[in-house]
Amino acid sequence: MRITAVETFVLGNRRVLVKVSTDAGIAGWGEPTLEGWALTARAAVERMAEFLIGQDPRRITRLWQVLSRGGFYRGGPVFASAVAGLDQALWDILGKHLGAPVHELLGGAVRDRVRVYAHANTAGRTGDPASAAERVSAGYTLLKVAPDGPRDFIGTPGSIDLLVAELGEFRRAIGDRADFAVDLHGRFSVAESRRLLPLLEPLRPAFVEEPLRPEHSERIGDIVASTTIPIAMGERLHSRAEFRRVLEAGIAIAQPDPSHAGGITECFRIAALAEVYDVQLAPHCPLGPVALAACLQLDFAVPHFYAQEHTIDLDPATSADLGLLVNPGVLAVTDGHIDRPTGPGLGIDVDEDAVRAAVVTGALEPGSPLWTNGDGSFAEW
Repeated sequence: MRITAVETFVLGNRRVLVKVSTDAGIAGWGEPTLEGWALTARAAVERMAEFLIGQDPRRITRLWQVLSRGGFYRGGPVFASAVAGLDQALWDILGKHLGAPVHELLGGAVRDRVRVYAHANTAGRTGDPASAAERVSAGYTLLKVAPDGPRDFIGTPGSIDLLVAELGEFRRAIGDRADFAVDLHGRFSVAESRRLLPLLEPLRPAFVEEPLRPEHSERIGDIVASTTIPIAMGERLHSRAEFRRVLEAGIAIAQPDPSHAGGITECFRIAALAEVYDVQLAPHCPLGPVALAACLQLDFAVPHFYAQEHTIDLDPATSADLGLLVNPGVLAVTDGHIDRPTGPGLGIDVDEDAVRAAVVTGALEPGSPLWTNGDGSFAEW
């Protein structure tokens, strides 16, 4: 079997799909999106495709090595995201060739269903208690919220008190039989995170995510030591090497993104490394159905899995996102869980006609919003 074509489809600044075709009539799909940098990610994929044409797609590890290391320069979000989408497509091909879902190729399913969590944010405050209560009633046992707007390096007592009060209201809305997580999104300084986290401990959040920016990862141990709240991070880390230092520092939950951290191949290795440190896996996934399907294949194969993020509508009756699939019911949520997919490869059937119809040919929407502080200086989004 040989690769005959690699095609990319830009559907927006937060969605790029790649199709890898073979002379055996089998095609695999991946999602090599880098949010806000869709055209850059596509260019990297197309450069890597020059090597892939004519190669045997079943030699996934060898191809991963060449794509990740063969260009001398390696790593970083652009290269790792391009490799990730191609890696997903190669696993999809191998699974379809062997007639098995990817999780079986990774050692077999260790669970029958996967817990998923959704976001419950609203503009102007931290969390939406009303929508959160509805999701809990629908069966979700974990939700995630993020503070809205830029944060000062050291905020006023009033800004901290307001955040704690809003999260207290959120906790009361969902009760004590559901969990919530707080995503600080790298907007808080190390000093401000250390001041905030002890104040959140009475609310018992499931975890606090990205309490610092990734370039300050060497300080994560200081934050871990300052609180009893489990700390999660990893959406902006792209390799085992980058994860090692935060694992050693004591994080509780690792969040590699299979569309940003080298695909299924590298994320499975990151998961194995995390297990050594008694750290659970909760893959990051703010993207579309192909990326989510890749995450799920990992989730079903990893014993120390915690929960799976999703940001898209997973109701097959209403979701435009699931309209890219022939079999959208595979990703349907029941009682806050997704059942184990049994189809080959990634377990989804991409509707190629729908994908081609959704391709964006003009200017893309902007990437992340540009925030400023009150004095006009740059603020972290």
